[in-house]
Amino acid sequence: CLQQAKEVIPSAQHKETPVYLGATAGMRLLRLQNESAADKVLSSVGNTLRSAPFNFQGARIITGQEEGAYGWITINYLLGNFKQVSGWKKLLHSLKSLSETSGALDLGGASTQITFVSKDLTSESPENQLYFRLYGKDYQVYTHSFLCYGKDQALQQKLARDLQASTSTSNSSLPDPCFHKGYERTINISDFFKNPCTSDKKKELPFSQLYIKGEGDYQKCRESIQKLFDKSNCPYSSCSFNGIYLPPLQGDFGAFSAFYFVMNFLNLTSEPNPLALNKVTSTIESFCARPWQEVKTAYHHIKEKYLSEYCFSGAYILSLLENGYEFTEDNWQMIHFLGKIGSSDAGWTLGYMLNLTNMIPAEEPAGPPLSHGSYVGLMVLCSLVLVSVLLFAWLLFHKPKCLQKGIV
Repeated sequence: CLQQAKEVIPSAQHKETPVYLGATAGMRLLRLQNESAADKVLSSVGNTLRSAPFNFQGARIITGQEEGAYGWITINYLLGNFKQVSGWKKLLHSLKSLSETSGALDLGGASTQITFVSKDLTSESPENQLYFRLYGKDYQVYTHSFLCYGKDQALQQKLARDLQASTSTSNSSLPDPCFHKGYERTINISDFFKNPCTSDKKKELPFSQLYIKGEGDYQKCRESIQKLFDKSNCPYSSCSFNGIYLPPLQGDFGAFSAFYFVMNFLNLTSEPNPLALNKVTSTIESFCARPWQEVKTAYHHIKEKYLSEYCFSGAYILSLLENGYEFTEDNWQMIHFLGKIGSSDAGWTLGYMLNLTNMIPAEEPAGPPLSHGSYVGLMVLCSLVLVSVLLFAWLLFHKPKCLQKGIV
């Protein structure tokens, strides 16, 4: 990455080019598990970046709230939703729905974020609220990051829960409906429960390895995943899951990162308009039902670990959006799965950079009152008016003789 940057950025500008590094949920988990190890990783990365010819500005672990906010800033910046216009265009722009912001749905390996502007946001849960002033406009944003609910850690949670619920403690084989029939995987128990996302479900077992055998049953898989979302207790007017406040969903949402990668693999992002929820569900169900050998042959170019988890990831995404956030058949069309917007990646990193470099001003920048075209048009109009006035004055004070005699 640094080598590519050296080639793209002119060498004369290397020293004045800032470099920032933000680490996300994987590092947040490592810090919970082993703080000194997390510090060593950041120190090592920092030393590498300092050796580059750029202006290194530091490496740090960002919070889940920051990650959600920066993703929201990125997609709205790229969609032009913050862009301010003046004059008649401003009035016309304000009448269009394009002036509204889009919500952001981000799914990583270790965490997932939901961020959007809500008109019904209450003061019930202030820790989930952020305030931005961008281009002279105020935004009240709801955001929450669920650590351990990224797709990789959600799978670990599900396996730990299945293992905990298993009645047999002597059998090291565990059937799993979220993997294709014919697929097998081995897990080391000692490593499995070291994870902060699964440590609370630790179970004493007489075996050191767990053998997972796929069943390829989408409905059973969904039932298993839905147990990850605790909907039993809500101390607020409305909640997502695990007792976390969630105001009513509003507006369009851009779903990116793993939301996009998984749906794109399943060929559910190529349509110009979002597919109906029942079509998405049936596609994932059909994919999960395919035997592992058939899937492996059809997608031989994809690494086996990633390929084996697309069934779970597809089912998990639907569970998270439907059961977790309560998107329905009616408002599913609000979700747009985004890989890129224009030529830029949809994700949190651009928003992080824009914020750190203050490239989005709080107040609307002072600009010329008229565009070049309007200015030229106004000058032409003024010239025509001036010529007309001069001509009228000349006619008034220099009447032709025929008119003068007629008057006499």
